[in-house]
Amino acid sequence: MTNHIFGRSTRGVLPAAVAGDGCYLIDAAGKRYLDGSGGAAVSCLGHSDIGVRAALHAQLDRLAFAHTGFFTSEPAEALADTLVAHAPEGLDRVYLVSGGSEAVEAALKLARQYFLEIGQPQRHRIIARRQSYHGNTLGALAAGGNAWRRAQFAPLLVEVSHIAPCYEYRDRAEGETPEAYGRRVADELEAEIMVLGPETVMAFVAEPVVGATMGAVPAVPGYLKRIREICDRHGVLLILDEVMCGMGRTGYLFACEEDGVVPDMIAIAKGLGAGYQPIGALLVQGRIYGAIAAGSGFFQHGHTYMGHAMAATAGNAVLKAIFERGLLERVRAQGAKLDAALRAAFGQHPHVGDIRGRGLFRGLELVADRETRSPFDPARRLHATLKAEALEAGLICYPMGGTIDGARGDHVLLAPPFIIADAEIEELVGKLSAALGRALAAT
Repeated sequence: MTNHIFGRSTRGVLPAAVAGDGCYLIDAAGKRYLDGSGGAAVSCLGHSDIGVRAALHAQLDRLAFAHTGFFTSEPAEALADTLVAHAPEGLDRVYLVSGGSEAVEAALKLARQYFLEIGQPQRHRIIARRQSYHGNTLGALAAGGNAWRRAQFAPLLVEVSHIAPCYEYRDRAEGETPEAYGRRVADELEAEIMVLGPETVMAFVAEPVVGATMGAVPAVPGYLKRIREICDRHGVLLILDEVMCGMGRTGYLFACEEDGVVPDMIAIAKGLGAGYQPIGALLVQGRIYGAIAAGSGFFQHGHTYMGHAMAATAGNAVLKAIFERGLLERVRAQGAKLDAALRAAFGQHPHVGDIRGRGLFRGLELVADRETRSPFDPARRLHATLKAEALEAGLICYPMGGTIDGARGDHVLLAPPFIIADAEIEELVGKLSAALGRALAAT
């Protein structure tokens, strides 16, 4: 059969997924794969949720699409109401989009327009962190601090300042408490604001728990609160990117709840639609919406499929499942079991330097030497070999390279469905252990 798909890679042939069964995907040959990463932390309800499927069937019989330039819809209104009802204080407007990159892009453009509306046109600078990832549209890519992803598009990207990540495993000094470390790296934000000029800075963007680029790296206690203080002191908007770590993935609907921080905007996606529909959203503080409403009355932005009725229906059904089935509590319980199983299997492994994360969002950092924490030679492409070996074993996981600086380091990210059972946790860890052993031997 001729293949006309322009996929992510021009090399190799991927198996064709034809069905889903709970935490498993099934290919055309009938092989079952345990989805240990939810794709890319997307499939939080697994691949055959009856409730979500029924909601989508019912909505399709009523209405699939009405352009938001002319109409609102009941599913979109209901989704916004539910998100606001459970959001951190003051976040009371929801801008619906089709994915995470769109949500971050909207946040950056809204930040700029907000300052124009309130008479501070000089504010245009963005600060983010090295080794962050905020999406692949040009604005979101510019905000991201992953060197490998940015390199070939650098001439197209707006200038963004990048400070140190909150990366305790590698950067906390000997004898330094986690709290002192967190304050030290947070204070880099204030230093950068002063270099740029406080009157020119519009936003700081960060993931509460860094996902794809570093492998489930959480902020240390007090870090985000210090960031919030600095933003408040200088009138800078705090934008939290919870595209990967939000919507229950860490055991809280919004990951920042665990840090006790209220941002000015939160970008969400992935788990909001659980893979059943493409959807994302930007949650915004009321005063930001109010500034637009009192000024031009029009956000100069938009996408054809924003607020799509089918996508919003999926979001409503996913949230209904999370709340009615007690899945936030389940994520915390099963996350603790997954963490314990990972530590039992890899805690003394000579090539696993760190085991980290929150809830069902866990990462293992792979090292050539545990004592020195030295990474493997990037030329070995350990992460790529591990991905292939895991897939061969019937496990989907999310290994990546460039953990340390975009070039050096390897990690594997795990983000299984919230419905994962104890036996499936054992299967995940067992298959990962075997795949890692084969990958190390092969490279």
